[in-house]
Amino acid sequence: MGRAIAVHKQGVLAGLMAAAALLLAACASPVCCVPAPVKDPLEQALLAEGVNPARSALVIYRLEDEKLWASGGARIRERFTPASTSKIPHALLALETGAVTGPEERFEWDGETRFAASWNEDQDFAAAFQRSTVWIYQIVVPRIGAERLREGLAAFDYGNADIGGPGQITRYWLEGPLAISASEQVAFLSRLARRTLPLSARTYELALPLMVLAEGEGWTLYGKTGWKSVPGQTDIGWFVGWLEQAGGEAPGTYTFALNMDMPGGMEEAPRRRAAVERALREIGAMP
Repeated sequence: MGRAIAVHKQGVLAGLMAAAALLLAACASPVCCVPAPVKDPLEQALLAEGVNPARSALVIYRLEDEKLWASGGARIRERFTPASTSKIPHALLALETGAVTGPEERFEWDGETRFAASWNEDQDFAAAFQRSTVWIYQIVVPRIGAERLREGLAAFDYGNADIGGPGQITRYWLEGPLAISASEQVAFLSRLARRTLPLSARTYELALPLMVLAEGEGWTLYGKTGWKSVPGQTDIGWFVGWLEQAGGEAPGTYTFALNMDMPGGMEEAPRRRAAVERALREIGAMP
């Protein structure tokens, strides 16, 4: 089983890298010197939602036939700080190790007013995931412990799996050194959607409902947004996850990852999810 999983992971990443090589080869062609109409469905979706394809990376991967769509050239392999998208692996590890008892475990607000109004109250772990409540994860992540974090992130092939030193235990996913690319996010999420990560059945049962963003007849969208904002650096927005589609024009399971420059800061945040959902509709995956 371990060998099969390793071979499959290599296949997913190999497919992503091959697509990146084709994109780069195309851009090296003399034909690229001549402007051409935008025909790529992902680029059309990005432009329609105000996202610059030259300053973003979007990868969509269909598990059933390993079909890949990608926009962003070499950027699909460039690593960025994951910010709140890291709450996916952190939630998995917290549940697997017992750092939290379950989605219903409650955390008492300390009275400090923080960035988002929804953070400034008592809440359970499920709400903390859905609201991206940073202070709760700054309690939970140290509970997991540095050794188990390193082992877990490495087992997930989660980017560079670098949590830094002891003084970074509550910040490494917000400011670095943890970093991951769009293609690596998709490979990780493909294993999660297939339930082939090294986790117990209980962890999957408890964790996956936390990640549901929307549902319709025959389909479910799972995901997490992220916003990396460090003074003196370009803001980076993320939206990652997967779509399970039982009907529609092209049924299947689609994993996806978008990262984008956000020079306008939080004002650009709604474009993250909007662009991905439009892209999924453009390729016939989402109604």
